[in-house]
Amino acid sequence: MSANILIVDDEPAMTDLLAVELRRAGYRTRVASSGEEALSILDADTIDVVVTDLRMPGRSGTDLCRAIVQSRPTIPVIVMTGFGSMEAAIESIRAGAYDFLTKPFPFEKLKVVIERALEHAAIRSELHRLRRQGRELPGLDALLGASPQMERVFALIERIAPTDASVLITGESGTGKELVAQALHRLSRRSKGPYITVNCAAIPEQLFENELFGHVRGAFTGAERDRLGLLRNAHRGTLFLDEVGEMPASVQPKLLRVLQEGKVRPVGADTETTIDVRMVVATNRDLAQDVAAGTFRADLFYRLAVITIPMPPLRERGDDIILLAEHFIDQLADAAGRPRPELSDEAIAVLMAYGWPGNVRELRNWIEHAIAMVDGPVITADHLPGAHLRATPPAIPTAITTRTLSQPHRQAQPVDTAALEPL
Repeated sequence: MSANILIVDDEPAMTDLLAVELRRAGYRTRVASSGEEALSILDADTIDVVVTDLRMPGRSGTDLCRAIVQSRPTIPVIVMTGFGSMEAAIESIRAGAYDFLTKPFPFEKLKVVIERALEHAAIRSELHRLRRQGRELPGLDALLGASPQMERVFALIERIAPTDASVLITGESGTGKELVAQALHRLSRRSKGPYITVNCAAIPEQLFENELFGHVRGAFTGAERDRLGLLRNAHRGTLFLDEVGEMPASVQPKLLRVLQEGKVRPVGADTETTIDVRMVVATNRDLAQDVAAGTFRADLFYRLAVITIPMPPLRERGDDIILLAEHFIDQLADAAGRPRPELSDEAIAVLMAYGWPGNVRELRNWIEHAIAMVDGPVITADHLPGAHLRATPPAIPTAITTRTLSQPHRQAQPVDTAALEPL
């Protein structure tokens, strides 16, 4: 079915003229003489694009644009103005308008902008579809995705979570390795037990054994009471060792013995204590290479890596970049008590073109920056902290949608010849 265009202008001659030309071009049309009438039509009919005059009695085109962006963010709004001022244009774009045209303009110009607006709307619909279809594991609001890479991760998590197998999670920093560990715990039979996490790189070597195995009173100077340690605290639950490749060599054989025998001997103790702990570890290093180099024990590596879950870098996850960005916008705008802004096409292009060395963690940081900087309903490329990285504006990849999106003109120039003029 052809697209349905709503034309809003208080000059009947203008709405009639545009309606005739648009129908000749194959579009369906509805007309309204005021912002209030336009909103009533939007409530009653399915509209694909709104073309509105800027200056009208009552609700102005800018006010109408704001109302549409808030209630129907996937419908692009094209603003017409006979005043040609940059101030009016900037105001309409800040209000969320897709584009603006200065009267008089040739009909072909309007037709081109409408076609681009429809492509823009197709992308918005695709993003909303991805947000609906993107999988999300229970209670883990940032571990979501619709890409094949993340589908494989989800399938692995669901398959191995009910088991007690040790798991090694690999991947670059910021890819969500700790979220995977949390998911394995929450989806396991141990979910009601403790979940203990420790960053191996954050514990000094001389304290590592004490932190992991605990101690008994009097084990050393200052040990005035018993300390359970992380392993015993995680009894009947899950212990997550992040950055396990940083574990001191002196501790590795002692942890191996715990994994082999299911028993732990606190520092200074004469007896061992039986424990039931599932081990999940993560690293951004190549542990197999560390084994070959002799810096990580091979037998411990094989005990820990019964199952390996590789986390893909964000740059390889395609549409998940925008899916996650939209999710973080929802989350952070709500936390800030602000209306939810939309991503502009240029902002989407920047997000898709960037390499994301910091992965999901860096993306969240960018969106938090944008939420703090934006002062209207649309996040533009200039609101993103990586704006300085753009030598030339990148095109939006076709991975977002099956249609190629041309970058919209934000400053359509007036044309005096063969132009449409209000009668």
